[in-house]
Amino acid sequence: MTAATTQKARDFRGTHTEGREPEELRELVSHVGAELELAPAENIIEWAVATFGERFCITSSMGDAVLAHLAAKVAPGVDVVFLDTGYHFVETIGTRDAVEATLDVNLLTITPVQSVAEQDAAYGKDLYKTDPDLCCKLRKVQPLADSLDQYDAWATGLRRAETHNRVIAPVVGWDAKKGKVKVSPLARWSDEQVERYIAENGVLVNPLVYDGYPSIGCWPCTRRVAPGEDARSGRWAGTNKTECGIHS
Repeated sequence: MTAATTQKARDFRGTHTEGREPEELRELVSHVGAELELAPAENIIEWAVATFGERFCITSSMGDAVLAHLAAKVAPGVDVVFLDTGYHFVETIGTRDAVEATLDVNLLTITPVQSVAEQDAAYGKDLYKTDPDLCCKLRKVQPLADSLDQYDAWATGLRRAETHNRVIAPVVGWDAKKGKVKVSPLARWSDEQVERYIAENGVLVNPLVYDGYPSIGCWPCTRRVAPGEDARSGRWAGTNKTECGIHS
């Protein structure tokens, strides 16, 4: 990424402060989706920042800081939204704090309407056991949707290599449920590409990744993965659940 490209993305921050109508956003996706399909991740982020300005954000679950690191290079000061469910591992919170301290991003932590204790009182203790889909809806899906109201587009670290459900994830697509443009700059990256980028750039990684947790969610619903198991087999183990609902 050249200095001129980085400056171009920086210059667009602060523009496009008014929201666009869903019809306009869908039309935009239909024109640029195929064009950006094979573009480098940095160029995809640059396009999003140039197109949406302050109405574009990055989201991160803090499994690693690859996407935040890329975005900070292209668009210093970009919003990075982190969802604190109240059930995170301490290592995940520590990774978030380290990202905020070391990268040029505007980190925004959002929380569910109810605390864990309030949710227990309303729905019964340990909802993640009795109704994990509802727990995810209350602590992940709805809070994130609410936080995205101020944006026209959001970027995720979604990669096609992660699960069969994500194979068709477009680099730039239309998120009909949220009424937003969904950008996945890393969609085409392999596990090897991620590892190489981390090694070459000294990118922060959640320490749990090196302790048998290749896919990290809330602690009650995440277990270690044995060698040879699918990377996401530790999520909601023993159930038919594979996604929290944010990407489905």
